[in-house]
Amino acid sequence: MLRKLGFLTIGLFDEADPRRGHESTLEIIELGERLGFDSAWLRHRHLQFGISSPVAVLAAASQRTSRIELGTAVTPLGWENPLRLAEDLATVDLLTGGRLNPGISVGPPMNFDRVKDALYPGTADAEDFGYARVERLLACVRGEPVTDVEGTVGFERFSTRVQPHSPGLASRLWYGGGSLRSARWAGEHGMNFLTSSVVKAEESEDFAEIQLSHIRAFRAAHPDGDRARVSQGLVVIPTDSASPAQREKYRAYAEARTPRTRSPQGPARMMFAPDIVGTVAQIADELAAHAAFREIDEVAFALPFTFEHEDYVQILTDMAERLGPALGWKPAAA
Repeated sequence: MLRKLGFLTIGLFDEADPRRGHESTLEIIELGERLGFDSAWLRHRHLQFGISSPVAVLAAASQRTSRIELGTAVTPLGWENPLRLAEDLATVDLLTGGRLNPGISVGPPMNFDRVKDALYPGTADAEDFGYARVERLLACVRGEPVTDVEGTVGFERFSTRVQPHSPGLASRLWYGGGSLRSARWAGEHGMNFLTSSVVKAEESEDFAEIQLSHIRAFRAAHPDGDRARVSQGLVVIPTDSASPAQREKYRAYAEARTPRTRSPQGPARMMFAPDIVGTVAQIADELAAHAAFREIDEVAFALPFTFEHEDYVQILTDMAERLGPALGWKPAAA
């Protein structure tokens, strides 16, 4: 039975009118709350025409919503200073009333060789883009000391830990992983786990079986065991109320992306999940047969990247009013 229903977007915008794209994203989040969704998630897009600062956008969303949880899926820590990010996350979490769910990942920034001089001039070779960077963020969010400066200096007061401190935020930190190693690490460090439509083909070339192995490895390593939180993020597009033109667009979108799902891609052997397009009945049957979906009770279905605002309205409305109930979900109370 599906317990929590969420959605994910990257918030595309026109370079000539970026405000409109950001406003569209905020309107979609407001719609999600009205429809009863449990969560809305934003994905980072640096040096692209998608939201580069989800935390800032979620701060705005916090003032236009009152219930829906707001998350990042995910923030690539290679672009961030963990201490500064911790300050921003705690600030926004307080503004949301404790609704923030930051998702993070590790690794060098995309196209690092081409951006490192702008991002880390003079220090790129010294940066650590591994799990230690996450541990720094965890320590900051949890309120561990980051300095020995404390008390009053002159007319100013100083704290040894990051301020503001939001006590419940650490329990709502998520790790976005696509490998067995990442799944185990996230579990060992007591985080929540985000598993998306991309995984690493290590022990199999069956996407659902790979994802299932990650979920089980995470929970086996987590102090909470089978109660540890996992959210699955597949691309799901219900068509029940779609117009004929929308249905054709959705099918063409999925078909263009299907070839990459047939075998592992690139040196890292990444496997992509097929997009699930169809009626609610068809999607429910396909999810019921998905080995990893049967293992979880939370989802953050990903919205296609290149659709129009009215397409997202239709997709989200069908998800909340038809697909969610078909999966056993109940909309959150207003």
